[in-house]
Amino acid sequence: MDQFGQNQFAPGMKSSLFVPDQLVSGPLQLVTDSVTIGVSGALKRGTVLGVVTATGAYIPSKKDATDGSEKPSAILVDNVDTTTTAQTGGVYLMGEFNQHRLIFDATWTIAELKAQFRPLAIFLRDSIQSPVS
Repeated sequence: MDQFGQNQFAPGMKSSLFVPDQLVSGPLQLVTDSVTIGVSGALKRGTVLGVVTATGAYIPSKKDATDGSEKPSAILVDNVDTTTTAQTGGVYLMGEFNQHRLIFDATWTIAELKAQFRPLAIFLRDSIQSPVS
């Protein structure tokens, strides 16, 4: 969400206010990729994804799945709507993330996700929360 207003220092210039969502929580280099997000509804930034073995498409990871997506392998970069068709979307493949900002299926616990992500160099941290304004 951009908020634009008058810039008092340069007439006609506009500025943008960046409001971080606190998903990324550390200085570790982020590694991203563009992948196919399979049909699975409207997904939000921070969704934990797994890969369907048969198609290679990324869908929300569920611990009790049997199609390959039961293994968490990435975190969604931006919101994507896959309600009717698969879409190309960005995923994080490496980095440090705020565990309180992740979106994941109820079949998982944070402790389980931490253990699954660690070998992939995806680290979940219990960041101190700033108040929501």
